[in-house]
Amino acid sequence: QVQLVDSGGGLVQPGGSLRLSCAASGSIVSIQDMGWYRQAPGKQRDLVATISSGGMTNYADSVKGRFTISRDSAKNTVYLQMDKMEPEDTAVYYCNADVRATGWSIYKPYWGQGTQVTVSS
Repeated sequence: QVQLVDSGGGLVQPGGSLRLSCAASGSIVSIQDMGWYRQAPGKQRDLVATISSGGMTNYADSVKGRFTISRDSAKNTVYLQMDKMEPEDTAVYYCNADVRATGWSIYKPYWGQGTQVTVSS
């Protein structure tokens, strides 16, 4: 069994900062890509940022220069540092990881339960 637990969401004012964390646990053999996605009310779930096992990163254009993704592979944990936040960043943020578990020869995607981020005055 594999599970992802994401946390760190909350209410922040425009221009403020927030740091999200996500830890994977269970019968994990290895983890490939990890990332963050977000979904605002009435909209589809979109990519925010991803990071490979080798440290290569990819960001949505809307967050470039403001958000930073990082990971601690030894702890199976991924982070998202969000700075200069805007009201448009308001959404439920979901952690994602491509995980190979004991007994499986392929990687499968797992998702966290989501953490609410609200940017408002």
